[in-house]
Amino acid sequence: MNPRTGAASPFVGRQGQMADLKATLDEALSGQGRIVMIAGEPGIGKTRIAQELASHAESLSVQTFWGWSHEQEGAPPYWPWVQPIRSYVQRTDAESLRDQMGPGAADICEVIPEVRDRLPDPEPPPALEPQQARFRLFDSIATFLRNVAQSQPLLLVLDHLQWADHPSLMLLEFLPRQMVDSRIMLVGIYRDVEVTHDHPLTDTLARLARSDSYRREVLVGLENEHVGELIQDISAIEPTQQLVQAIYGHTEGNPFFMTEVIRLLGERNRATAEPQEYGIEDVVGGLEIPQSVLEVIGERLNRLSGECVGVLTTAAVIGRQFDFKLLRKLSEEFTETRLLELVDQALDAHILQEAPDQPDRYQFSHALVQQTLLERLSTSRKVRLHALVGEALETLYEEHPQEHASELAHHFFEAAAVSGTEKLVRYSQLAGEQALAAYAHEEALGHFQRGLIAKDLDVEGLMPVPDAEAAALLFGLGRTQAATVGRQKLDVVFTSLNRAFDFYAETHDLGHAIGVAGYPMPILPGHRVAEQLVARALQLAPPDSLEAGRLLSRYILVMGLEEGDYQGAIEAFDRAVTIAQRNGDVALEMRILAYGSMVDFWHLQWQGTVAKGLRVVELARQAEDQLSEVSARFWAGVALLGIGDSERAQPHAAEMLSAAVRLRDRYQQATAHWFNEMASIYKGDWQAAKDSSERGLSVSPSDTRLLGTRMLTEHEVGNTTEGHRYLEQLVEALRLVTPGPRYDHGSTALLIPMVARITGGVDLSPAVLNYPKVAVENVPR
Repeated sequence: MNPRTGAASPFVGRQGQMADLKATLDEALSGQGRIVMIAGEPGIGKTRIAQELASHAESLSVQTFWGWSHEQEGAPPYWPWVQPIRSYVQRTDAESLRDQMGPGAADICEVIPEVRDRLPDPEPPPALEPQQARFRLFDSIATFLRNVAQSQPLLLVLDHLQWADHPSLMLLEFLPRQMVDSRIMLVGIYRDVEVTHDHPLTDTLARLARSDSYRREVLVGLENEHVGELIQDISAIEPTQQLVQAIYGHTEGNPFFMTEVIRLLGERNRATAEPQEYGIEDVVGGLEIPQSVLEVIGERLNRLSGECVGVLTTAAVIGRQFDFKLLRKLSEEFTETRLLELVDQALDAHILQEAPDQPDRYQFSHALVQQTLLERLSTSRKVRLHALVGEALETLYEEHPQEHASELAHHFFEAAAVSGTEKLVRYSQLAGEQALAAYAHEEALGHFQRGLIAKDLDVEGLMPVPDAEAAALLFGLGRTQAATVGRQKLDVVFTSLNRAFDFYAETHDLGHAIGVAGYPMPILPGHRVAEQLVARALQLAPPDSLEAGRLLSRYILVMGLEEGDYQGAIEAFDRAVTIAQRNGDVALEMRILAYGSMVDFWHLQWQGTVAKGLRVVELARQAEDQLSEVSARFWAGVALLGIGDSERAQPHAAEMLSAAVRLRDRYQQATAHWFNEMASIYKGDWQAAKDSSERGLSVSPSDTRLLGTRMLTEHEVGNTTEGHRYLEQLVEALRLVTPGPRYDHGSTALLIPMVARITGGVDLSPAVLNYPKVAVENVPR
């Protein structure tokens, strides 16, 4: 699926780099997955060399798919990934897709709705915390790509990554470990001149560089010797040396700039009555080459008909890629036949290209062409065109506006000066919800914030909420903050939730009020932020209702962990269990018991932890709640270890791991491996403990629990060198942990002196010796 480049000349001047890329492709075809980043300035030939590689790959029967990021906002989350995966889905039969996606189909549906057309009603996955749900989505996509490449090698090309959304970059960072033994080559393209030290792509590139599968190619301008070749390839005329020097001097060897200049000179030459030869007079005389390539593109556009330029201007406002159906609706002054003629005129001039494998979709041949058209527009004209595009999109997609909410929000944001903010707010809310459903939390945050600002509400302040629309935006903002700001800033999250709750409570909208208070936020020891919200919601809920039972299940954690009030937690537990049993809600009863088991553990009531956990396991036969079962098995098993009953703990460790794998939750899988490691340590089976540790670290390499216990295990068996190595890895992993009073810091501050106790000394590396002070400073006092 190599896109039409519109280039008149074959690939020149990159033979060495092309050979390197082909060699890297060969490595991928041999089962050593590779990621290559191609960097350079605009027009330097990044996309062109990727197209040449794609042509070569296709000649080797490699499946090739392309995706693009766009400079303008409005694309859905994960857009660079959506395009190639969607192309594959549309061409593949349902049975193959079902085999390749497996249980991950339901996750992928959240990002690519077209999957539902081929695989209707996929089994919904168990609910997870936002970060773990996003990991499961990434794992589902990675597994799918690996399965696709098993039958036929796969080349993915993602262009303009400097404009990619943050979730797309996170998915890119996730892939190297999943591609190591696959037949996948991923090529990313970006403008290095736009990637500053604080650009999101900078961090992504740094993380990719840690992988052995990563390569980077930086393109620079063509050497002088290739300029004449390029001129001859495009114009079929032998250039003079003076012309070669003049064009090279003006373009500094940038292939796109040179191509545009050469085409412009060719068009001027063809416009004269008699054909002329190219010469230096064409450059220094009346046909002097403009210094700016945008001027060159502008002059080439001026040679098109006024009608064609008008249509292209409208298309540029739509975006780098556009649908003919939408363009037709915005160009009603033309018949369909005439509009197609104007599009063909732009195709012949290499201003547009047909989008690959997407009938009736087109794209500008280069981002600079679209930029030139947009810069010609006055602000007033641009604003009104955005309004027209937004209204046309509304009409075209009125039955499924949510699928185009980001695009609609973008156009009505740009058109706010003439359209007002009503539609901007509506589609920002819808786009935020869609991004949340796709675990694109960073994108959702921007949508909700923009909607609130459009309503003249402060995002983090305490201004009263004027209406239900603002309350919904604040609830969305709170849920998004819960997934993005970190557990040390839960007060920020609850500020947003409380503001939304206040409005719903004051307007007696009990359903929404209880929904806000019952949202499954993390409840952590010592973080006293949730008690007021849940307590107020309990006053609104009918005392014996299921709504009260669900709120009480949260209140168990609030009282037991946040407030440290064990008696209050027991009272909430008793009330909640009674409600769940009276209503026959087994799933709710399981969740209540699991929460109660956790609270018992933290208050050293380990017999109660075990009893409640075993009851959850019994109920799991009646209700499918894998998350509650995993949690209960963990706390019950750890409590059994604590009271010295390792034999009874061992089966819980094994069953927890099986359930966590089915759940496809990385955190719970790492926890289960750690639990199995601890159970083996209690039995004195050091090799089994190491094996569990290895498997856990393969799932979560920076898990501080696994690194800490592995360090102690190595020291216990006398492997001092290995013990020091894992301790250094632990210290490095802690640098990624949010500062504050966290378990990770406190446990490490205890582990280091334990090592000294085992070894009888403190012969540690300088990096580790400097850590205890940092760890102790983060332990709550």
